[in-house]
Amino acid sequence: TPSFENAKPTFTHRALTKLASLDIVNYVVTQNVDGLHRRSGMPRSKHAALHGCVFTEKCERCGEEYFRDRDLGGVSFQKTGRQCTVADCGADLRDTILDWDDALPEDDWDRSQDESERADLVLTLGTSLRIEPAGSLPLRAKKFVIVNLQVTPLDDDATLIIKEKVDMVMEHLLKELNIELDE
Repeated sequence: TPSFENAKPTFTHRALTKLASLDIVNYVVTQNVDGLHRRSGMPRSKHAALHGCVFTEKCERCGEEYFRDRDLGGVSFQKTGRQCTVADCGADLRDTILDWDDALPEDDWDRSQDESERADLVLTLGTSLRIEPAGSLPLRAKKFVIVNLQVTPLDDDATLIIKEKVDMVMEHLLKELNIELDE
């Protein structure tokens, strides 16, 4: 049966991680809760998980995050039953998955806006750009490219639109940059 535990990072997840390790990609913003960016090796310091992650629990006091290998099953910052292991903390850990009425995590949201404004180019990969407020982040960039098979609300504002599968575009990009992925 399909589950988050069985999901594997795609070529695109791995390509973004490689590009981030080379400082070609500065920051990745995702609304997906599947943890595939982390599973591909993307450091948490280089990406925002705006809607949380089914594998991540966070200390309610010090903010330390713990990335687990199983779906924690919580929604809307419920206690997970575990405690923080940071010295002199020991506070309760909570899931990170947003419910519809929950606000975006402030640190991730603020950094996402800042990184978008600083970016020379934002790539939007395989997103409808319909879920707000994150859908409008590309408008903060100097330029942005949309890679998506379907029409998005920002198509008229994009510098370039590529109607193709994201993995194919990333394969071509890495080839043009003469970058190979470690298998």
